[in-house]
Amino acid sequence: MKKLLLASAASVIAGTAAAEDVPIGVILGFTGPIESLTPHMAQSAELAMEEMNESGNFLDGHTLVPVRADSTCIDSAAATAAAERLITDDGIVAIMGADCSGVTGAVLSNVAVPNGVPMVSPSATSPALSTAEDNGLFFRTAPSDARQGGVIADILMDRGIEEVAVTYTNNDYGKGLADSFQASYEEMGGEVTLSAPHEDGKADYSAEVGALASAGGEVLAVFGYSDQGGKGIIRSALDTGAFDRFVMGDGMYGDELLADLGQFMEGSFGAVPWSQGEGTEAFTALTEEAGVNGESSFTRESYDAAALIGMAMMAGGEATPEAVAANLMDVANAPGEKILPGELGRALEILAEGGEVDYVGASNVELIGPGEAAGTYREYDVTDSDYETVQFR
Repeated sequence: MKKLLLASAASVIAGTAAAEDVPIGVILGFTGPIESLTPHMAQSAELAMEEMNESGNFLDGHTLVPVRADSTCIDSAAATAAAERLITDDGIVAIMGADCSGVTGAVLSNVAVPNGVPMVSPSATSPALSTAEDNGLFFRTAPSDARQGGVIADILMDRGIEEVAVTYTNNDYGKGLADSFQASYEEMGGEVTLSAPHEDGKADYSAEVGALASAGGEVLAVFGYSDQGGKGIIRSALDTGAFDRFVMGDGMYGDELLADLGQFMEGSFGAVPWSQGEGTEAFTALTEEAGVNGESSFTRESYDAAALIGMAMMAGGEATPEAVAANLMDVANAPGEKILPGELGRALEILAEGGEVDYVGASNVELIGPGEAAGTYREYDVTDSDYETVQFR
């Protein structure tokens, strides 16, 4: 395993060397189209930091301190400004975030790379991020939409659905997922009757739904946000009778969507990054005990992102951005002792002794290529206004 040695005191973020607090930015859309999801994501990440702190094993008693900032999910200028404040005012060592793909790319190119600060996103899934100029500073614990598009295409073909209309939120995430899906689906012999963007924040989506209905399709694929335009599209489609069955991408997975519309969405289905096994079960037990909603979207990935940041610093022996960037892939993958949620203190002990860890975490972490998750997906049906697991893919 690579070990990062301290070259000089100058390599340590201002204030970190002398103080015991190690500030970690938590940049998520606390306002905007996924604001119902982000509190659970933040709490899950902070749960991992708390676990490492309570073990007393993190860098001779240093304390990981989460510092929240609002990405808005959709406003790149606001997200960039928030990230800059975290660096200049709070002296953060790393970023757990951002969340939505567009603002994540903006923070990466405008703030993280110029300042040498690593980012670990739990939910930015645009395929374009795989080839972004990141100087080895960008990682993500959620899989790319290049994979999600193929998974959703597989689900449709397995269900014998060979003709769909597609609507997507008009940003990097929506366009990337829509393009990935269409390429996979058409290669399998499916037909996309129309693929059209929608804007978030509108009061009326009847025009968009009218065009999609005119194009036809057995179901409507919705690649948007459950708190915003995606929900509005579904509501309009149900109100007009244009569609009554929907296939949904990961951004549509949310409890509030089903609380409002679930009784009318029987037979709809979708996919969301998810995992199963010992790590998932351990995470569920941890979150239940802590009173955190660990069953919400991207909570597992958020816990894992924060855990990897802490372990990477421990592996490098310093609370520095350089330690995170140089060691994160090593602690995420084999070889080493497998580490589950609830075992972060043990991981820190092993690393302190010069050993190696293979972090399994809550989402069965395996980082590939440029530092992104291989990932598994949960296929679900909407049944009795709830999400019912069909299988994992």
